[in-house]
Amino acid sequence: MDGDIPLWIKIAYTGLLTVIVPVYAVRYGWRNFLWFSDIALITTGIALWLESSLIASMMAVAALLPEVLWNVSYFARLLFGLHVSDLAGYMFDRKTPRFLRALSLFHVVLPIVLLWMLDRLGYDPRAPLAQTLLAWIVLPVTYAVVRPGDENINWVYGFDERQKRLPPLVYLALVMFAYPLGLYLPTHFALNALFARG
Repeated sequence: MDGDIPLWIKIAYTGLLTVIVPVYAVRYGWRNFLWFSDIALITTGIALWLESSLIASMMAVAALLPEVLWNVSYFARLLFGLHVSDLAGYMFDRKTPRFLRALSLFHVVLPIVLLWMLDRLGYDPRAPLAQTLLAWIVLPVTYAVVRPGDENINWVYGFDERQKRLPPLVYLALVMFAYPLGLYLPTHFALNALFARG
């Protein structure tokens, strides 16, 4: 450890996790932690303590673009009443307690922390392959434990609503290739250009 990340940031982020994780576990159940954003939230805490460029890079490759879309969706609706996507729609559902909605503002913090870590630690070009291997574990597990009609975690049953055009396992296979090709690789090229070292 070369001490690139100040101790107070590690402690503050860990404090955030000690509030969010138990509340989410009680309110939403363990399956909720299969969302890639929740995986990134927790794993970024590990990356902070280990000062791991690889782990931070993996989480950035997986989460940055969706988190940016979440933020654009949230702030466009909050500030201008514009509907960009449904990603942050639940933030405006008055049936959801304000405290829970406030906890979900981790979506604002997470991309900032990840980009800051990459600036400090550099970007590891092994990230897309490592993240793809992780996704190829998470997506089938998600499909196996989340039933149709439950929350469509990581969109394993369709985008927005359940798709009916393809056999479910064919659709899942397409999703397993869509994440690395449509999300991880473009993010990788951008992050490698911005934060690669040496």
